[in-house]
Amino acid sequence: MTTLTPLYHLAAEQKSAEVTDWAARIAWVVGLFVFIALVYWLMRQGWKWRASLQSDLPELPATPEGFADDETLLTLQGRYHASTTAGHWLDRIVAHGLGTRSRTELTLTARGLDVVRPGAADFFIPADALREARLDKALAGKVLPEGGLLIITWEHGGTMIDSGFRSDRAAEHQAWVDAVNQLAGTTELTSTTTEGTAR
Repeated sequence: MTTLTPLYHLAAEQKSAEVTDWAARIAWVVGLFVFIALVYWLMRQGWKWRASLQSDLPELPATPEGFADDETLLTLQGRYHASTTAGHWLDRIVAHGLGTRSRTELTLTARGLDVVRPGAADFFIPADALREARLDKALAGKVLPEGGLLIITWEHGGTMIDSGFRSDRAAEHQAWVDAVNQLAGTTELTSTTTEGTAR
């Protein structure tokens, strides 16, 4: 005798699959892309606005002629993190490409500091513009372990600037602090970090 399948089983088997609401999904995806584009545009406008506020900063000095023939005191390969107004670790300077993070090669001689940045603008800091060097842990919102940043303070166009570098070999930092301070004629260093000062 054949067993009859209950009617409610047949009804369940004939239930159609859920229909995907593609219009709603596409609308969500498009909305997300529009939101991301808006955030990116606002960030870009903020960057341009900051650059316009700093437009009074003169063009950065170029490497002087014959610099390659000078006696090299120190060299460093690593990363350029940012530049800020001296003593204000969050006040990033973006004019003339100083806000662009990049790889860097530093060369220090008696004439000054040559900053070569592949993919970004190079610049030169004359010896008489150097003010001091120190170890720090924070600059332009970037926080590293204690002493992870080499901060070089210099003057350009009447503005005191803190530029942050990190060597591929962090043990080199102290030698750079000593050499830059000797070149700048700094005899007394402050142990207060820019992060602590700002707070």
